[in-house]
Amino acid sequence: MKYDVTIVGSGIVGLSVAYNLSKESPGLKIAVLEKEGTIASHQTGHNSGVIHSGIYYKPGSEKSINCKKGYDLLLAFCKAQDIYHEICGKIIVATDSNEEKKLQDIYDRGTQNGLKGLKILNEKELKEKEPHVQGTKGIFVPQAGIVDYKKVSERLFEISKENGVDFFFNKKVTAIKKKKEGDTIITNNQTVSTKFLVNCAGLYSDKIAKMDGVDLNAKIIPFRGEYYLLKDEKAKLVNNLIYPVPDPNFPFLGVHFTRRINGKVDAGPNAVLAFKREGYSKSDIDLMEFLESISYLGFIKVALKYWKIGAYEMYRSFSKKAFVKSLQKLIPQIREDDLIVGEAGVRAQLCDRKGNLVDDFLIEQTKTAVHVVNAPSPAATSSLNIGKEISSMVLHKKSLNEI
Repeated sequence: MKYDVTIVGSGIVGLSVAYNLSKESPGLKIAVLEKEGTIASHQTGHNSGVIHSGIYYKPGSEKSINCKKGYDLLLAFCKAQDIYHEICGKIIVATDSNEEKKLQDIYDRGTQNGLKGLKILNEKELKEKEPHVQGTKGIFVPQAGIVDYKKVSERLFEISKENGVDFFFNKKVTAIKKKKEGDTIITNNQTVSTKFLVNCAGLYSDKIAKMDGVDLNAKIIPFRGEYYLLKDEKAKLVNNLIYPVPDPNFPFLGVHFTRRINGKVDAGPNAVLAFKREGYSKSDIDLMEFLESISYLGFIKVALKYWKIGAYEMYRSFSKKAFVKSLQKLIPQIREDDLIVGEAGVRAQLCDRKGNLVDDFLIEQTKTAVHVVNAPSPAATSSLNIGKEISSMVLHKKSLNEI
């Protein structure tokens, strides 16, 4: 099989690349290789469904730029394709004076990122938005919303197929051989020749990059985020989206309440080391992958630096009582009996050798490839712009000029 462009991975970012490339350059012969039997099986399929506003991200960062542009493209796409979504807004809640100071920093950052209509809320105004919340101060973010990203992914898939993109499932990439005219991608049961490679492999993006000869000086570390689900009769405790003030040292937002597009309410997630890259439960263990994570120098440095927080996250993973206590900081009425075990997701978090959890999106380019090696939240919100940017990168490569 010979292709002009081959995309590895059919999560929402890979699908967006296929969609944008097939739209911008109909003559391209494009393939998508997916190791699972269907699209959006991992990070996309386990996404909480939040449409992020971009309030948290450093102005000028890739996250900030892509979230802002991606937000507009996502809403336009949902409207054009009649995909149900809601722009319901969210509140970020401070519960003490220390968090109030951090809240102001978040508000200032949101303003710098161009968000309009942000509002500082006093205790009374918080109660008006979310009657069951306990907090001293808050921010109302009107741009935040909810959607089903699987529905978005399904439509991107359908349009891409209509545009002539070939999708191949149950194709796990095992090796990449470099040639003058491009790459030979070897899978578990087929070989594909391609002029250009786009790596959107999520939890395995670093391994695909390494197969292609890229030295990242970093490794994907899988962090599982576990959720509880509010029982239906308790869902009324939450109107929309309720977030705590996040710890600035971590690229995680802390346990929060999320109303899903189907009316269910999630509570979580925590952030614990997964024992395999696709380890959605405590019993999912791959010894080789686990040893690979904990023996990596960068992760060892992270673990030593933040061992107290990591130990508490692990304790909270095994103790429902501790998990509930964290939730009660926002809604004191929550009780253990109000929660049932929900789904979990695994975040592909790039960690460098210096012991930094890479916070921003990271896309590496070579002569014949683009590698999306760090695209955690808000990648789903940003996906249509990430796909647009990668499409532009690919179409401007010399190796494709004669197509």
